[in-house]
Amino acid sequence: MGKQKTLALGVYPDVSLTDARKNRTQARSILAAGNDPGEVKKAAKRIKKLNSENTFEAVAREWHEKKKHEWVPNHASSVLVTLERHLFKKIGSRPIADLDAPELLSVFRIVEKSGALDMAQRVMQYTGQVFMYAIATGHIKRNPVTDLRGALKSPVRKNHAYIKAEELPEYLQKLEAYDGSNITKLALKVLLLTFVRTTELRAAEWTEINFDKAEWRIPAERMKMKETHLVHLSNQAVALFRELQKYSGNRQHIFPNDRRPSTFMSENAMLYALYRMGYHTRATGHGFRSTASTILNEEGFAPDVIERQLAHGERNKVRAAYNHAQYLAERKKMMQWWADYLDSIKK
Repeated sequence: MGKQKTLALGVYPDVSLTDARKNRTQARSILAAGNDPGEVKKAAKRIKKLNSENTFEAVAREWHEKKKHEWVPNHASSVLVTLERHLFKKIGSRPIADLDAPELLSVFRIVEKSGALDMAQRVMQYTGQVFMYAIATGHIKRNPVTDLRGALKSPVRKNHAYIKAEELPEYLQKLEAYDGSNITKLALKVLLLTFVRTTELRAAEWTEINFDKAEWRIPAERMKMKETHLVHLSNQAVALFRELQKYSGNRQHIFPNDRRPSTFMSENAMLYALYRMGYHTRATGHGFRSTASTILNEEGFAPDVIERQLAHGERNKVRAAYNHAQYLAERKKMMQWWADYLDSIKK
């Protein structure tokens, strides 16, 4: 005779008597078909475990773990945050083999509709890399992201003339030697250190500067995206604002208009200074944002951190409220690194 086997149907009260009876009936049916209920149960557990290991989130986290040693810590953290916010919540629990192009596109489109076109492209890029890793590790056979080329809107690139990294030392020397308005000269220095938009700089008010915290908080009504923007001030930027106090500390605006002191600096003031220094065709005030962004990206700072400091904000109000305080520590370190970098090349 064969050895007697028992099958646990569950522990009361976790499993009700009704459910236990159902489990018993199911076990009898399996026995009648000539199968072992215990083995069937173990097989079901193995399938469940296998499915949990093959979810998109499980594979994506495995990919991230394998890749993060190649990235700077800030970027590794940024990639994981992007995956968690835009992908895991939507498709993280889905078996990666079941995901197809239309379902993935619907996820990417959510980001696209928020107006964050760069982020939408980045989310699709990370997803494609996860699928390539899944192919290499035998989870799937093909990458559905390749079917989505051209399916998302491309960000509109406006080409502003800007100073390249190799041109910066000469520019900094010419700026130091500039003999025009001291306030305009200081404005150009602050602009390069903070890479805010020229409209945000020109209308700056002293009430926005917190010297104790070394912060410049630009109110939402003066921001392009209508969101409050925090600019961490490097030691060098704080020193410039201290110097500006000598000229306009008793005024409302940090950069007052020469001809109408009750208003702020005209949009032509800095352009005229650039013209006098010989940069009227080689640089614009807005172009300093491109200068900083290009160099910081090349130095390995996380794209999301740079984007937040550039105030390329989210159009979704809930997400914008979350992003307002996002990456604060990383942004602070980045702004000080940028100021030190400018000092080093100037010397």
